[in-house]
Order: sequence, then C-alpha cells, then structure tokens
Amino acid sequence: MANIKSAIKRVQIAERNRLRNKAYKSAVRTLTKKYFQAVDAYVSEPTSPEAESAIKVMRSAAVSKIDRAVKRGVYHPNSGDRKKSRLDRYYKSATESLSSPQ
Repeated sequence: MANIKSAIKRVQIAERNRLRNKAYKSAVRTLTKKYFQAVDAYVSEPTSPEAESAIKVMRSAAVSKIDRAVKRGVYHPNSGDRKKSRLDRYYKSATESLSSPQ
C-alpha cells in the first residue's frame, strides 16, 4: 500500500474508475446480448409488428449506452463504432433471408 497521501488518493481514484468502467462494459454486453436475442426471436417469428419496434428500442438503448461509454472514456471511439456496426451487421444478415424472394 502507498504511504504518500497523493499516491493513496490515486489508488482510490483508480479503483473508483475501474468499477465504473466495469459497470459500463457489463451493461453494454448485456444490452448487446438482449438485442441479438430479440433479433433471433423476430427472425423465427417475423409476423409480429411489436417485435420489430422492440428491436429498434433495444438497438437504440444499446447504441446509447455504447455512446455514453465512449464519451466517458471507457471505450476508444473506434471500439464503440465497431460495436455499433456489429449490431447493424447482425440485423442485416439475420433479416436478409426474410426479405429475399423465394
């Protein structure tokens, strides 16, 4: 443990920031998984109009949390963009089979 007062404070600040970063990362992972599950549910049962609106709401929640994490410095901006792009790619690839004529 540090003996100098400023070093003790830096240890406390680092721990506070670590816990905050951990909470943001966990929330982003949780929202991303819920979004993927919602897309999968929509693909398996595409007739429900509420399902598509739920997907849009979940995507906006995930994107909002990612943007907030980037703003706070938890993620690098490119990392946040990559995570948002992954959400778009997953939706497009999953719904591609629905829109293609057979």
